[in-house]
Amino acid sequence: MNEEMQAEFDTVASWTAEVALDLGPDHYLPAGCRGSGSPASLRWLLDQLDIAATDRMLDCGAGVGGPAGFAREEVGVVAVLSEPEAGACRAAQRLFGLPVVRAASELPFGSAAFDVAWSLGVLCTVADQPQLLSELRRVLTTSGRLGMLVFVADAPPLSDQPVGNTFPTEAAFREMLADAGFRVENSARLADFSATPQLWQERADEIEAELERRYGDDPVWQTAAGQSQLIGRLLGDGELVGILVAARAV
Repeated sequence: MNEEMQAEFDTVASWTAEVALDLGPDHYLPAGCRGSGSPASLRWLLDQLDIAATDRMLDCGAGVGGPAGFAREEVGVVAVLSEPEAGACRAAQRLFGLPVVRAASELPFGSAAFDVAWSLGVLCTVADQPQLLSELRRVLTTSGRLGMLVFVADAPPLSDQPVGNTFPTEAAFREMLADAGFRVENSARLADFSATPQLWQERADEIEAELERRYGDDPVWQTAAGQSQLIGRLLGDGELVGILVAARAV
């Protein structure tokens, strides 16, 4: 993994867990969901995928575990997390106590092991995107459900390309889904959801400010922050678009 990706998903993930633990349990979810969607978008996925406490669920590329923690709080499901970076794995265990397996695109699970899976903001970080989608299809049951948040390029090439990211167009993403054995049942744009609740946003801002205070002079933080700011600008300019998809295996 390149320097930019390792900074964000390994070192900064560990720092984020430390800060959240110091600030208290009310900060765990806002810290853990940074970059993975808002509460409204996560609720949309929970509803569209009809996730229940009895489901066997996989969170693929789970980061520090915030969305899986949110799902447990909302509907009682206990997801299994897969995540390639050791720092993020440790952070997820410390903040949410969920089962975590360190794994990248080759998922260490048997076929048809899960009823439902989601993968949020992950696809653009993966070099072999069709392989990841094929693996997600393999580990899902017949008619299993898949939720994704994918950042797509509106009209490539981008004016500035983040290091380590590959952003498909929406058409290419949908074609890859179909080739992997999924049928899209519903989709939405991340920007169309209601704003993050004020208290949630305040806590997320506190996390960010404390990370900046502690690590702002560290080159690793500067690398990760620069990457995040660039992607934020591309989203703001409309060059990148966040797409939510609820799909079913066919």
